Amino acid sequence: MKLIQFLTSNTTHAVGLVHQDSVRVLNEVSSVYQLAKLAWDNQHVLSEMIDRYTSENKVSYQEIVEDKRLLPPLTHPDPYHTWVTGTGLTHLGSATSRDDMHNISQKEESEMTDSMRMFEMGLKDGQMTNGNPGVQPEWFYKGNGLSVVAPEQSIAQPPFALDGGEEPEIAGLYIIDDNGEPQRIGFSLGNEFSDHKMEKINYLYLAHSKLRKCSYGPELMLDDLPQKIKGNSKIIRDDKVLWEKEFLTGEEHMSHNLKNLEYHHFKYELFRQPGDVHVHFFGTSVASFADQIETQPGDTFKISADCFTHPLVNPLAVPS
Repeated sequence: MKLIQFLTSNTTHAVGLVHQDSVRVLNEVSSVYQLAKLAWDNQHVLSEMIDRYTSENKVSYQEIVEDKRLLPPLTHPDPYHTWVTGTGLTHLGSATSRDDMHNISQKEESEMTDSMRMFEMGLKDGQMTNGNPGVQPEWFYKGNGLSVVAPEQSIAQPPFALDGGEEPEIAGLYIIDDNGEPQRIGFSLGNEFSDHKMEKINYLYLAHSKLRKCSYGPELMLDDLPQKIKGNSKIIRDDKVLWEKEFLTGEEHMSHNLKNLEYHHFKYELFRQPGDVHVHFFGTSVASFADQIETQPGDTFKISADCFTHPLVNPLAVPS
């Protein structure tokens, strides 16, 4: 079951249930946030509320995409109550990609990079089992709801940025309930856009490099995340594929399980404030920058995965 948020032809906000190449509009609700709140207030699970409000009114999914009327699939009415965060070095092969990006090749344990040490820690003890958390992952902050760009809209890198590159991954989407407990609403494709040139100068610049725009969607998948996901990330320039690479995600391809990543994020009281929305990127092992690709304005990022219907597409823009 997958939902999207979009603007109708008269620019009102709407929620739709994806059904192949069409979208069935939900009556009486204008956001997934509102829908989740209604489910909790009526002590129903979200899928029951979707069944209750889904109408027979169908609209073309492709027309919504082409008209650029897609919205991020979960948003808070107040963008300042959205937290955008993420974890890194969580996937098998992610440390290799990071080290390649930094042009580092270390063979002796005593000479291992901090990135490789962090990866090894997760590989050995990144699983939360029987309520016992594993080692905490790398963590970073990206911004609030103001940093979020809707699918099909341009991701702009700031004028002081050294670079702007994609990071294709899965994001978990959450709302904190009235009791201060995080409720996972679902998953979406994500482009955790970052400044890799800045990070490459010194890994202590990682925090700076992450304070960039990002995008997630277009679909919110309510089902459990598949154990194995095959994705594809590409950059299109002048209507031709400049770069393309497969990425693998899902817990079978990760050094940390989702429970461990969620535990170490939401263990902080700051992140359990009732009503807040959280967008949490789970990490990737693929980035075009590691293959010496330099993006430029007009390039288009296109990220897809076998468990989602439509890709996440964003052009790159650089403000003058």
